[in-house]
Amino acid sequence: MISCQPSPKIERALKDLQDRLIGLCHQLESVAPEERRYLNKCALISNVGASTRIENAVLTDVEIEWVDTTLSQDGKTTSFESKKEFILDKLSKERERSIEEVVGCRDVLATIYLQAKELQPLTETVIRGLHHELLRHYPPASHYAGQYKTVTNRVIATQHDTGEQRIVLEPSAPGVITETAMRDLVEWYNGAQLEYHWPLLVAVEFTFRFLAIHPFQDGNGRLGRALFLLALLQSNDKCLTDVARFIAIDRHIEQHKTQYYAALHQCSDGKFQPDPARYRYEPLFLFYLKMAQLALADIDIYRKHYADLRRLPETALRVLECFKSNPQQRLKVGEIEVATGLPRRSIQYALNTLSKGNFLQRLGMGAGSRYQLLF
Repeated sequence: MISCQPSPKIERALKDLQDRLIGLCHQLESVAPEERRYLNKCALISNVGASTRIENAVLTDVEIEWVDTTLSQDGKTTSFESKKEFILDKLSKERERSIEEVVGCRDVLATIYLQAKELQPLTETVIRGLHHELLRHYPPASHYAGQYKTVTNRVIATQHDTGEQRIVLEPSAPGVITETAMRDLVEWYNGAQLEYHWPLLVAVEFTFRFLAIHPFQDGNGRLGRALFLLALLQSNDKCLTDVARFIAIDRHIEQHKTQYYAALHQCSDGKFQPDPARYRYEPLFLFYLKMAQLALADIDIYRKHYADLRRLPETALRVLECFKSNPQQRLKVGEIEVATGLPRRSIQYALNTLSKGNFLQRLGMGAGSRYQLLF
């Protein structure tokens, strides 16, 4: 069971969501494997981009897609270390920390998508392993990645105008309290996944309690959102697990970041409670239900984009590939001409096609126009 009784309002919203999940699940049954892989990649890129930007990373989804493609060439996963200098040269060394965070988050989500069911029942060892994977590419974290915190890690906000500070989150104390809280959380989660009939609420409570504990020195926010996805994929609701791999709830959390932090604070007033029944979960339940509904609507957008991509003529595909090879650049017609060797008139026609299909965005007018890739 979960730690509170959902209100009638929550129950109604859950039933509405379930109806949509069932409809989408039936719709996706007939989707070809290639399109399913495309939909999952869209969700992966959006989740990685949003989850890292919530924590102030700076890579766009277009750049993250390029990183993902660079590390997945020929259908094989290439180690980040062997490609790191190439990626940094392409995207600028000033953004090294953001790139390391993106690659770590990508690795964790890829593991979750592939192995969610194999990671049941969930253990603390699995959670620590995912945390280690999350920070594996960030060298300063090498001594604490995968280890519970050993010092206090309260979250403090500073008012830059006045220098005034306030505590945003007072998590569990390091040591026995954190260890006990994590042991209890994992034990509760495994039981609730088997017994409770609304797995989304289990996922929300699990994620919130993890964030309230804040068990690691760094990376708790990114890992907490990854664990939310893991909880969806580990549920016994077949429709939910089938659809969850094609949605990017983190994308909508990023777009509603203020409400997200407000809902988290409403649950606990920013203070860890050893008794989970003392939290007020309703605001967060409502928030996640709203985000889930918004994320489900993205599937139709991804599917239309895939269909449009399949219909592109060869010239447009060559021009599009030119942009994908230069994700950080805004290109002029002349630059595309040099890169592709295509006639200028063919390039202009391809650019119009790609702009109308929302693959590219035109910036400026006339001869000085540039184009940039959209995700």
